[in-house]
Amino acid sequence: MTQGAVPHDPAPQGEALSSRRGIRKAYPGVVALDAVDLDLHAGEVHALLGENGAGKSSLVKVLTGALVQDAGETRMAGRPVRFRTTADAQAAGISAVYQEVNLIPAMSVTQNLTLGKTGNRFGLISWRRARAEAQVKLARLGLTLDLDRAVDSYSVAVRQLVAIARALDDDTRVLVLDEPTASLDAGETAALFGVIRGLRDRGIAIVFITHFVNQVFEISDRITVLRNGRKVGTSPTADMTRQALIALMIGRDLGEVEAAFADRRRAAGGDVVLSARGVGCARVLAPFDLDLRAGEAVGLSGLLGSGRTELAKLVFGAIRPDCGTLSLAAGGSAGTSPGALLRAGIAICPEDRKAEGLVGELSIRENIVLSMQAKRGWLAQAPRADQARIADEMIRALAIATPDADKPVRQLSGGNQQKVVLARALASSPRILILDEPTRGIDVGAHAEILTLIRKLCAEGLALLVASSEIDEVVATSDRVVVLRDRRMVGEITGADITRERIVDMIAGTDD
Repeated sequence: MTQGAVPHDPAPQGEALSSRRGIRKAYPGVVALDAVDLDLHAGEVHALLGENGAGKSSLVKVLTGALVQDAGETRMAGRPVRFRTTADAQAAGISAVYQEVNLIPAMSVTQNLTLGKTGNRFGLISWRRARAEAQVKLARLGLTLDLDRAVDSYSVAVRQLVAIARALDDDTRVLVLDEPTASLDAGETAALFGVIRGLRDRGIAIVFITHFVNQVFEISDRITVLRNGRKVGTSPTADMTRQALIALMIGRDLGEVEAAFADRRRAAGGDVVLSARGVGCARVLAPFDLDLRAGEAVGLSGLLGSGRTELAKLVFGAIRPDCGTLSLAAGGSAGTSPGALLRAGIAICPEDRKAEGLVGELSIRENIVLSMQAKRGWLAQAPRADQARIADEMIRALAIATPDADKPVRQLSGGNQQKVVLARALASSPRILILDEPTRGIDVGAHAEILTLIRKLCAEGLALLVASSEIDEVVATSDRVVVLRDRRMVGEITGADITRERIVDMIAGTDD
């Protein structure tokens, strides 16, 4: 698979392979799409961007037949069509691969690639034919895998490629990739981009949805931006700057936010509110020392598997340490269980919002008040009016896109779900807040809001521990940076020395 950048001339701007005009989709009280136009050309990677709630998900569902538009026209190769089901869209050559990879983990590669597509005779499946079909699908991407191996035994990156292979048929003309790199590291992303370029060069129109702005400039040929359900611009990628793109997406400049945070860094750091001495866990993380101070944000940086999340969980008690002590400013041991630490004033926003952060069957309100209720104790139930007030305050403060607090949290977009996790942590009025990948799956607009919120919380005296795989985010938000490598704390950077280059050198072990 090609992993480097490949020069490419964007597709000619003649008649589009797929064209949408005046697409509208409304729900009670909400207009999700308002007169949106979108042209997709063969042999082009078209980035579709926008903040959470901008209309991306609704437009993708219309593109793939999962939603029927209320108004507007759809054409394929110049001919008018109307999709009423996903089967209609697939028959027209439109396929999609979503962020949550739609595979059955325990099934083999063959079974996943041919599920529902394998002909049978008298109710029996010919596995010889199924393997042959699976091999053809993998060959389209230049992949060689063990066809009988369960897909959950492969890495996330390989599972993503298997999902793409499943989506592709000989007649696929449009491929929608929704956040395909959200869970991939840099090497895996480069490999995926090699596959995407190969598909593009075969004449497939690719819709690429991501929150990583840098990736947009690396892989896309053209960009369309949505804001508040409307298209606010389409441009060749070569004609767009990063600053102009972000301004188009959020309607404001991030420069003031970042500059204000940099100014705040010089004055940060109050009394020590938490002290870890020799805290560690065998085979998880080597013993470390760490102080957290009021009004200070401490960043955790390192490669995937370096121990960022493990350190955060050790501080919160989600991983029980087997050595060392954890003490709070009030004196004495903070205890080792999450419940004890929550009552002591520590809250966490975990990395995996679905598995560890939310209860999908509960409402937004119920999820927001969970930590607060746990801190009070389940025998002292918060009155419903107080729950509603707190939930409404958090929804307004974090700009959570929802018509009301009683909507099931599973119906929110990924970015808004992340905001609910943050709201739940803040509702417990913590003195120390741990954020593990706080902006994963969140658009740049929400990213700016979280930067602003971190600045505000620090100014109010909250101590923050922020683990992030995004080095630029660590630089932008941290007063101090703790660097980890091979599950060991290897150094600390402070003040003006907090730069991307310095962090990278320390991660790589090339610092002086």
